[in-house]
Amino acid sequence: MRRTRWAVAAAGAMLLIAGCSSNGDPAQEPGGDASSAGGSAPPKAASGGSLDVATVKKEIEAAATAAGFTERPGDDVPPALKSCTVRWHADGKATDARKSYDTAITALVNAGWNVGGSAEEGQSVTKGLDKNGWNLRSWHRPEGRMDGTHDTSFIVVDTGPACEKPFREDLADRTTNKQ
Repeated sequence: MRRTRWAVAAAGAMLLIAGCSSNGDPAQEPGGDASSAGGSAPPKAASGGSLDVATVKKEIEAAATAAGFTERPGDDVPPALKSCTVRWHADGKATDARKSYDTAITALVNAGWNVGGSAEEGQSVTKGLDKNGWNLRSWHRPEGRMDGTHDTSFIVVDTGPACEKPFREDLADRTTNKQ
């Protein structure tokens, strides 16, 4: 039961971190996190598994760039969550973004990520993957950004006990600051 509650809390924190919005661009939202406030937590295997944040970032970058995506700059993770979170957003310029998205997901599965679920609505798709205590949520929306380009993103969080406290604190800070 505790694991389920923690997974729900992590998912809620992930939505806040991702800046889920109707326009698909968290940096353009009021209070959006366009850049980090500075500082950096050292990469570590917070989940206790063999993956650390640097390894996860490399896997996401490798899959996305090999599939034809280029990263959109400016989506830094809050400093307290740097060892627990990876955010990777495509710049919206891929020629066949849906094909590239499917190729990136296939590369991640080939790298040991397990598909935990997916949903499609029209041409938009969302997939969840897991690996060694890390939970990845990815999505592709054909015209998801304000400029009309596609929104393709990969958000990964460490669901291990070492990251539970930083996520809870970040969620509390964001809740307090919105009131």
